[in-house]
Amino acid sequence: MSEEQATVHIIDDDPSVRDAIEGMLTSVGLRVRTFASAPEFLRAGMPDGPNCLVLDVRLPGTSGLDFQNDLRKSNIYVPIVFITGFGDIPMTVRAMKAGAVEFLTKPFRDQELLDAVQHALEADRIARRQRNELTLLRQRFATLTEREQQVMAGVLAGKLNREIAAELGTSEITVKVQRGRVMRKLCAESVIELARIAAKLDEAFPT
Repeated sequence: MSEEQATVHIIDDDPSVRDAIEGMLTSVGLRVRTFASAPEFLRAGMPDGPNCLVLDVRLPGTSGLDFQNDLRKSNIYVPIVFITGFGDIPMTVRAMKAGAVEFLTKPFRDQELLDAVQHALEADRIARRQRNELTLLRQRFATLTEREQQVMAGVLAGKLNREIAAELGTSEITVKVQRGRVMRKLCAESVIELARIAAKLDEAFPT
């Protein structure tokens, strides 16, 4: 199966800037969509596959920095490359602390923007893989019975089968069978791997 196509979304109220950036990015084979405002982008939505935003700091209505914050509040995580004609250090720090990939001040070289966009798209590819992996782990965890979850908790606490059995009021052989089911259902080949899975499922086993 081929990799899903990446998309770069340009949000800038200056049509000449949008056209210039679109032309540059499409020339290297990237799929590009352009928008004059943040609401226009939101109405269009994002296609499946890796995405990133090339976002102007100054936009009509909501600023680019405020829009970045709005996206995070809405649990929309997409890498952002900021562009501006009047950047300053506090503005840059705010954007980067909020997770921006890059903050470019005009005039910038084409290669600088291309590098930033490729970095942003790769970051989204990695994030998508991690989200997909976590979804799969949650689905697998959901197949465990309540008793299997209790056995799993005991294993992760470093307890022996007989100790878990005593705590749960069952036999050691039953715990051994349930432990095997936990390992199979979560596709874990060792206790170390089981611990790694549990760490990712921190909502199930909070520290």
